[in-house]
Amino acid sequence: MRKGLVLLSYLLIALFMYLYGESLLNWIRQGGTDYMLVTAMLATFFALFPIIPYPIIGGILGAAYGPISGSLVIWLGSSLASVLMFAFVRYGYQDWGKKWLYKYDRLSKITKMFEQNAFMTIFLTRLIPVIPSIIINIYSALSRVSFIRYTIASSLGKIPAMILFATVGNSIVNNPNDLLFLTIFYGIFLLVVYYAFKLFNHFTLINKGKGGSH
Repeated sequence: MRKGLVLLSYLLIALFMYLYGESLLNWIRQGGTDYMLVTAMLATFFALFPIIPYPIIGGILGAAYGPISGSLVIWLGSSLASVLMFAFVRYGYQDWGKKWLYKYDRLSKITKMFEQNAFMTIFLTRLIPVIPSIIINIYSALSRVSFIRYTIASSLGKIPAMILFATVGNSIVNNPNDLLFLTIFYGIFLLVVYYAFKLFNHFTLINKGKGGSH
């Protein structure tokens, strides 16, 4: 019953966004930005059900609100969406997920390693916008990662990407020449994140090896 209700709720909201998503986006474009809290709620639904790619939503809101307010609105929407997805999966399907995650030896080891370093892993993967958000949401929810730890790490990790989306949207409308500098800057930022993640994994493996040698 619980699993069925969770799935039904998710599907009903998904159907609503499928039917009315374009209309809601047009409403935002035509003056809906006067209602920031409502727009943030709609941004949450757009992030939860990406019938329109979220970077496009972020760009539109960045152009409408400016880089600062736009970043705040799309960050709130994206963060709340990830928390809702986590809650859906955790409440409805974690018992199934645990059986699957710990059924195979190799996957079980990866999951335990993830759980031991959950905060940094979630935080760092959120910094890279090309990693599908839904994978991080579902995997974290099926594991034993706590709700608080996930929420903080995920929300903090989303900040740079959301600032990027809003700033790009604002630059397209007001300063197109800034896009080249933004691309270079964020490319450098992603390289730093990538090497930081590799370094983090390296030290994690070393510490694990030391722990196993005692």
